[in-house]
Amino acid sequence: MSYIQDFFTTQSIASTILYLCLTAFTGVALGKLGIKGIKPGVAGVLFSGIFIAHCGAPIDEHVLHFIRDFGLILFVYSIGLSMGPRFFSSFKKDGLLLNLFAIGIVLSGFAIACLLHYFTDLSPAVIIGILSGAVTNTPSLGAAQQTFAEQGVDAAMISETGMAYAVAYPLGIVGIIVAILLIRLIFRINVNSEVKNYTETLGGNETILQSVRITVENQGLFNKTIEYVKHIMDKELAISRIIRNGENIVATDDEIIRQGDIICGVSAQNMIEIVEVKIGKVKVVENPEDISGLLGMINILLTNKKLAGKTIEQIGIYRRYPANVTRIFRSGMKILPTLETTLELGDTIRVVGKKEILDEVKKELGNSVNELAKPNIISIFLGIFTGIILGSIPIFIPGLPAPAKLGLAGGPLLIAIILGYKGRIGKMSFYMTPGANLFMRELGIILFLSCVGLLSGAKFVETILNGGWQWMLYGVAITVTPILIAGIIARILKVNYLKICGFISGSMTDPPALEFANSIAPVQAQAAAYATVYPLTMFLRVLLAQLLALILI
Repeated sequence: MSYIQDFFTTQSIASTILYLCLTAFTGVALGKLGIKGIKPGVAGVLFSGIFIAHCGAPIDEHVLHFIRDFGLILFVYSIGLSMGPRFFSSFKKDGLLLNLFAIGIVLSGFAIACLLHYFTDLSPAVIIGILSGAVTNTPSLGAAQQTFAEQGVDAAMISETGMAYAVAYPLGIVGIIVAILLIRLIFRINVNSEVKNYTETLGGNETILQSVRITVENQGLFNKTIEYVKHIMDKELAISRIIRNGENIVATDDEIIRQGDIICGVSAQNMIEIVEVKIGKVKVVENPEDISGLLGMINILLTNKKLAGKTIEQIGIYRRYPANVTRIFRSGMKILPTLETTLELGDTIRVVGKKEILDEVKKELGNSVNELAKPNIISIFLGIFTGIILGSIPIFIPGLPAPAKLGLAGGPLLIAIILGYKGRIGKMSFYMTPGANLFMRELGIILFLSCVGLLSGAKFVETILNGGWQWMLYGVAITVTPILIAGIIARILKVNYLKICGFISGSMTDPPALEFANSIAPVQAQAAAYATVYPLTMFLRVLLAQLLALILI
């Protein structure tokens, strides 16, 4: 019995890991509890760690520092990989406007933090902790703590950063939701009208793919082959089949187009007018699965590593089989296939062709979930390795007492964004299955927040009683002021309220706020706006946290 008692009361590596696991277990369970649909989520791990440390758990700080930093790397790297494919496209159309609002929110919070430091006697560590907690951004906390450590700041002061983060975090979540509701109240917004307006604008969105049937009216195409049409319409249309005299015919390359033929395929919404000019009258089809007769349609998961990285023309499915690729689904995006489109491991490929050969096509492309279940360990560690090196390169900025660095948060994040966007370099694929990515992200953030809670919790209650409650009020100012101003300006500029909810949640990188925003209306406006501003916001918050740490030291 004394052995067991000593195990729980004596500081060691084993006892530290024991309490870390206890923190993670109880914290995840706590995060699932909610009031009126609002749950603390992964923040429950932070509060659990604070409570366990407050109860006097013996922990080895050196062990926790290592696990904290490694967890942060896993978290930001997985985020970067997942948001990489959308990072540069997020600036198109109204994405630029939404990102400008998000940048304004980030910079406003940064400015308020600087003003608080100037007008109060709070230490730099506390100011940065309040800022990170108020905007619910964990990587910025990790980046700032690493910067402090590199500059030789006392460990006790660094722990204050985590404590201030924990104090400001709860009202940070609540403040975002309150601001969203206030904007709705101020402008007396009718949600149903916003949903209708958003739905009407989807028609002009270039990312929307439509199944179409085109009656061939251009006489210059009569007696031409499908191969000819594919080449002149490669960017505007993916051909799947031909309807001739009421029957479905495979659109093979050597098939001759006749008067009265109806070409079926997929086109981008903004390309339909071009298709109509070049071929003939276009009809948008609501039920693309309506394929009868000898033809069929199938979605195939690309798991054949030999084909990954090759273009549709190089693979040549349409040349060797009576079948055509009509859509590609990748990382939540729908891609119109062209001859030059590169296929990547994990893509879901929609193929239309004769039913008898679809199984052969499926075997060639792979369609094996087990193949994707194997983690691509080499590429993960290569990416992290490169990210750590990049994060260690000093960036000399005039006026700062020391060079800035992207650090353990910014370096891996930036490399992961680039690798996620590129998909592969040479024969090296950086694809990660959604399940593996989510596991890596959850593991990383849980390890990080568990360590932050355990390292900060010993003096948490004492801090609250001795003036820490004021930190909460400062945090509310950083949370609510910027997003209220941005939300009001955006509404005056007639930005859809649902998009406002999305970019506010994204600018604060706050999943609980997004969950609340999604509950307002059953459309994708909120999630799309969130994803549009999230990548740039995350990068800016990590970088500015380090800059603030260097400025205030």
